[in-house]
Amino acid sequence: MGTFKGWVIDKGEAGQSLAFRDFDDADLMEGDVTVRVTHSTLNYKDGLALTGTSPVVRRFPMIPGIDFSGIVEASDHPDYKPGDAVVLTGWGVGETHLGAYAERARVKGDWLVPLPEGLTAEQAMAIGTAGYTAMLSRMALDAHGLTPAQGPAIVTGASGGVGSVAVALLARAGWHVIASTGRDGEADYLKGLGAAEILDRAELSKPGKPLGKERWAAGIDAVGSTTLANVLAQTRSDGAVAACGLAQGMDLPTSVAPFILRGVSLLGINSVTTPQPKRREAWTRLARELDLDTLARMTSRVRLEEVGRLGPEILAGRIRGRTVVEVG
Repeated sequence: MGTFKGWVIDKGEAGQSLAFRDFDDADLMEGDVTVRVTHSTLNYKDGLALTGTSPVVRRFPMIPGIDFSGIVEASDHPDYKPGDAVVLTGWGVGETHLGAYAERARVKGDWLVPLPEGLTAEQAMAIGTAGYTAMLSRMALDAHGLTPAQGPAIVTGASGGVGSVAVALLARAGWHVIASTGRDGEADYLKGLGAAEILDRAELSKPGKPLGKERWAAGIDAVGSTTLANVLAQTRSDGAVAACGLAQGMDLPTSVAPFILRGVSLLGINSVTTPQPKRREAWTRLARELDLDTLARMTSRVRLEEVGRLGPEILAGRIRGRTVVEVG
């Protein structure tokens, strides 16, 4: 049996604990593919899990981390063989199934996708669940028939992981992007990603009217709560907003007014159990449509041993863009 290092969350009478320690292959859960993890990443959900702020983890002990890229070491799945490069996001990994903040993982092959052509393992984790969610949001707006000719697009939480990739994707597709952020000094960063305007999040984060001035035709919202309510209230007739986050809260203090008086649509984004055809389409489009130089500008790197301190940082909004965790 081999040994490997990783983070573990446990829970006892004193509450949740977090430790970095050695594991044995026998500790891994059931699955038909074993992967040597080379890279992971840091998402908002990972911050919730690491800190215990929200009950993301539903099995203890748990190796956290909801994303990884790596190399198949052993496989009983017909689609994968040793040496294949693969990516995983979602499916409860790091929540109910041992996750990515470790040097090895064993999962169901049906949860994996091949590393997309044109991306390295590191770039795939610079994208991660956050960037993948941004692409699912973009695809939902496309499927709704929205185009840049219909007006601007707003991105909330624009300095975060989902927001940064969303800004880059929309800008490259020709949208006039309004980036909403509460972080002082991020205007140059966001304009470097392609944002045309910067909006102080204070304009959206306080209770507003059921309907406001029509300002944008489309939106990608990673914040939820009052911010999403205000985004909907200011969306143009027949526009749509893709909702994919809850940084401000899970509530939605709005009315039916935007929906029945302007025909606004609210598009929910589920990135966890996305069916394989849609999942692979999203990754193919990310490899083709996301400018990799722009991705590099929004990405920082940490070693696996450093992950434990980053939970409070991402929840407090002190981490910009994307963070790659170097595992192998």
